Amino acid sequence: MRKRISLPAAAACLVAVALGLAAAPAHAADPVFTLTGPARVGLRPHPGQGGEAQKTSIDFRVDNATGTVFQKQSTFTIDLRGLKGIADVALSREQGASCTLAAETVTCKKSSLWTQDSGIVALDLSAAKGSTVGTTVDLTMTGTADGAAFTAATTTVEVGGPDLVLEDAHLRREMVPGGTQPLPIVFSNAGTTSVHGVALELNTTHGIGLVETYDNCVRTEDDAPGQAGKTGWGRTVCTLEGEFEPGAVYEVSGALTLKAAPHAFLDSMTYAVREAGARSKVPQRAEKPATGRRLESKERPAAKAGLRSAPSAPVPASAAPTVDLDPGNNHREFDFRVENTADLVAAPVSVKGAAGETVRAELGFRNDGPAWIAYLRSGEEVAVTDIVVPTGAKVTKAPAECRGVTAEGAHREEGPGAPRYFCSTPHIVGEKQKFSYPFELKIEKVVADATGSVSVGGRAADGTKPQDWDPNRANNKAAFVINAKGGGTTPNPSPSPSASTGTGAPAPGASASPSASVSAAPSAGAAPHGGLASTGSAVGPLAVGAAALVAAGGALVLGFRRRAAGRGARGTA
Repeated sequence: MRKRISLPAAAACLVAVALGLAAAPAHAADPVFTLTGPARVGLRPHPGQGGEAQKTSIDFRVDNATGTVFQKQSTFTIDLRGLKGIADVALSREQGASCTLAAETVTCKKSSLWTQDSGIVALDLSAAKGSTVGTTVDLTMTGTADGAAFTAATTTVEVGGPDLVLEDAHLRREMVPGGTQPLPIVFSNAGTTSVHGVALELNTTHGIGLVETYDNCVRTEDDAPGQAGKTGWGRTVCTLEGEFEPGAVYEVSGALTLKAAPHAFLDSMTYAVREAGARSKVPQRAEKPATGRRLESKERPAAKAGLRSAPSAPVPASAAPTVDLDPGNNHREFDFRVENTADLVAAPVSVKGAAGETVRAELGFRNDGPAWIAYLRSGEEVAVTDIVVPTGAKVTKAPAECRGVTAEGAHREEGPGAPRYFCSTPHIVGEKQKFSYPFELKIEKVVADATGSVSVGGRAADGTKPQDWDPNRANNKAAFVINAKGGGTTPNPSPSPSASTGTGAPAPGASASPSASVSAAPSAGAAPHGGLASTGSAVGPLAVGAAALVAAGGALVLGFRRRAAGRGARGTA
């Protein structure tokens, strides 16, 4: 027998259901992950009977920007049917076991997706035998997972393309401050496709600059290496107009002269040619001169016949920029050694205080030049400041870049209160830069003329050692005195209100702030000779570590491992 429910009871049930639905938590939308890959790649044409096609590697990745690890299995698929007769495919040797290659597909599985960017598969592509130069096909990766969505990644694959090849300029390594030498630029197009416009990219460190200026060249200027955000690099991009044909050799016809600044020492440069607009971007905060002169290029007719070995397939003027077949031969790098020295000067400090008081002391050194010092390849510190605490005082607060050690300079487990500290600089010290490390010390016992020391030099097992490039070793050590006989205090090294990112200059005998400070002043002599001071970067053979310095939009294929220039330290000129 069916039980009847009264209308009031039914209404009450509906209200209860509605309230229950309202109280239930809403399910968040499924996360969306972005698949990525190169927008376009070019394949060297197949050499024909008996030859082996050159491989081009492409890398597909997934970007998890949710901030949370996705812990469900994901499946990724690449449809290879469009490549038949155009390109041959193989899994890269570096590829893990999570991917399989079949006749028409590549399938990969990942058990979880870590946050940020992670690799899925690397493929080696080569032009198929009998493929036609100029043929293009799209290669698309898709992804699926329970509880997630993926945006597909598509790479356009083309048989053929340009191949700009830059010749070695045969520069002279040894220079003197103020010295010059020419920079000859010669390049060819060893590919199958013409290039419409070439960008010449010059990246120079703080001590080397370009003398000439041209209206079709844009350059950055930055004369404060060592400050936070400064890399020690400057960048110039010159746009060369015209059509650069396959098999032809070209040279820059205008003068390009490199000059060593008064502060030059261990300096470097990179130079490269790219298709204009492909990956070359005009530097931000750039200076564009108005001289009425333009940098031009011209073809070398005699070399043309020997290089032409493939049919030209000119790209229409309206087509998108092509991809260089071998970007590795587009660039060169060079190191200079300029005959110069730098004088690191330890700063004497004297403070006073009564028993139980806490005093502040800015301890550090300055570089009196004339040279800047930069370890751009290794990224290692330029100098170490060795601070010995005077008797009767105990350090209660030390900067982050200073490490407490025993009196003998050995490792110490305890925190504040060490009798001695080692403080490290970044990998760049500007030619007029000051380093100040602020300490807070409690006067536990008043000792007249309690004397410690501040020393600066290269890192040694038990402290510091003289630097080869610092000929004046007598000023590498200074006294740190508390309650000197006769009274008086010594004004400490402190940031100036104009140059520092700190709180301004302190009163004599006091510190500016409880954080270390470093900065640099603009160098006299950098701007007059056209020196490119300190922005830009690059990645490649010079890099030691993870920094991939692809300068301004990925233009350079050269890089330097470097630490952040302002690791908490600020300074003044």
